[in-house]
Amino acid sequence: LPNRKRQFEPKCPPLGLESLKVKDDQLRASSFKRRGLGPHRGRLNIQSGTEDGDIYDGAWCAQYRDKKQWLEVDARQPTRFTGVILQGRNSIWSWDVVYSYKVQFSNDTLVWKPCMNGTEEAVFEGNKDAETPVLALFNTSTVARYIRINPQSWYENGTQGSICLRAEVLGCALPEGSKDKLDFRHHNYKEMRKLMKSVNDACPDITRIYSIGKSYTGLKLYVMEISDNPGKHELGEPEFRYVAGMHGNEVLGRELLLNLMQYMCEEYKRGDQRVVRLVKDTRIHLLPSMNPDGYELAFKKGSELSGWALGRYSYEGIDMNSNFADLNSGMWTAIELETDQSKLINHYFPIPEYYTSEEAFVASETRAVISWMQNIPFVLSANLHGGELVVTYPYDMTRDWAPREHTPTADESFFRWLATAYASTNRVMSNPDRRPCHNKDFLRYNNIINGADWHNVPGSMNDFSYLHTNCFEVTVELSCDKFPHASELPIEWENNRESLLIYMEQVHRGIKGVVRDKDTGAGIMDAIIKIEDLDHHIRSASDGDYWRLLNPGEYRVTATAEGYLSSSRTCQVMYDYYPTICDFHLTKMPLQRLKDILAKGGKIPKDLQLRLRQLRMRKLRATTKAINQRRAAASKRARRA
Repeated sequence: LPNRKRQFEPKCPPLGLESLKVKDDQLRASSFKRRGLGPHRGRLNIQSGTEDGDIYDGAWCAQYRDKKQWLEVDARQPTRFTGVILQGRNSIWSWDVVYSYKVQFSNDTLVWKPCMNGTEEAVFEGNKDAETPVLALFNTSTVARYIRINPQSWYENGTQGSICLRAEVLGCALPEGSKDKLDFRHHNYKEMRKLMKSVNDACPDITRIYSIGKSYTGLKLYVMEISDNPGKHELGEPEFRYVAGMHGNEVLGRELLLNLMQYMCEEYKRGDQRVVRLVKDTRIHLLPSMNPDGYELAFKKGSELSGWALGRYSYEGIDMNSNFADLNSGMWTAIELETDQSKLINHYFPIPEYYTSEEAFVASETRAVISWMQNIPFVLSANLHGGELVVTYPYDMTRDWAPREHTPTADESFFRWLATAYASTNRVMSNPDRRPCHNKDFLRYNNIINGADWHNVPGSMNDFSYLHTNCFEVTVELSCDKFPHASELPIEWENNRESLLIYMEQVHRGIKGVVRDKDTGAGIMDAIIKIEDLDHHIRSASDGDYWRLLNPGEYRVTATAEGYLSSSRTCQVMYDYYPTICDFHLTKMPLQRLKDILAKGGKIPKDLQLRLRQLRMRKLRATTKAINQRRAAASKRARRA
């Protein structure tokens, strides 16, 4: 058997079975059991549906069990084939793997030439389990148009066991490119830090690098800030963030954000008016790697060999996608129990007490991001993932813990606008001829979906951001392939460049303004902004400025603050790039009114919700500090030892 090189990053890239660069009509087979197990399902890492026997099964499976079965790939041009990656069948009901196989090549599908190992026909080692990708490199590369994978042995248990496989083929073809001269490659932690430093050196007047904390192993969570006044919140200027790499093995978002910071630096220097306007009107924060520990694990295996889950979780084994505080359950319980609807809150929900303890199963990275959310008054965000092609919006959690159920927020219409803004401008998502990635056809939904209507995710960052802060956030699933080969990065940048820019521009939708004290002119912090008939409020930042994302229309807006009389006005939102200015000047509650309240034995109204929220956040930061100190001390002792 030819040697397998599991740690080797193949020099020739994958043809694109996993990424769907290889179309369904380029795949043929000797036979197949049914449509859901056809050759188009024989793609590396493809995931099956939960129903056995549907059209979304997790492999190609031959109808017959003999050595004459094959899966064929048409490269559509002469290609230098260098290797094959094989997996077994993805299924919760069946266990099928190919133990060994042969490979043949052809230029016309009539005459086939076997892959040789010296003077003998090569037999390659396949899989021992259904999920681990196994790489086989050919001793000698072969130039041809067609390649066949021909199983020789497979799991059999009487009548059980079928010839089933998922595959990727490695071959050298001319990669598609991009007109932008960016650093298109995968960057590990040190290389990422070096690239970010080079961007900062090239554009020191509009960029700043800072860290929001550390991963479990001590890698810093670096953020690139892009603004015409970096390091400072400017009155009236909205704060925007992109977060990538929550799952360390979903790497495309990381590279896109590194590309984006390079692109904005170069285009700003070139005088591109669109980029100049974004930089001057918006404070942008880019976190390319929320889970650097997981990424390093996947990076060591490399594209195509890291499988579906290696590097997904934090070093502690935590899935950060569901690691934020579940605020939804408390909200819905209160709605069911409270008879006086006026006592219900609909925003700025405090973190639950249990979540603030040192024993809480909260990742270091999650704690760092929550603290970051508190420090900066973010208005809009997107969380970049991989493995599908769809944009999801809150809520991500179903109300009654159903596996899936449409669960809208009060801002459903605007979230649909946001999701559509990205999906409709993405080259791949907007292609009506594209095929589904795995087992869900999101084209039917115009490539956007309510997160809970896809699957139930308690404790998501999207839901937490909406309920605990002022920030609206969606999740963007960027590609079918979680870890695209470096050769595919230029075209992926082209697919997403316009979407990344246009989504950032949505932070200027709706209304904005400053809530001030009528007598002193000082900004009022934590004033509540209410929109009539919209059951979700937001609050003003430390200088009194606020931003409320809204679709075009006419709105009745009310501002209230502790110790002040409320004020209302009507504001019209247009389709323009810039938001409508809607300022408020609040009058302090009269002294006589305060005296009357006290004389009757009453108490001056306090914003208890805000105080509880601040108290819980202080406790979370204190426990995080204690955990980090213990971890640092243990690391120091280990180094001494």
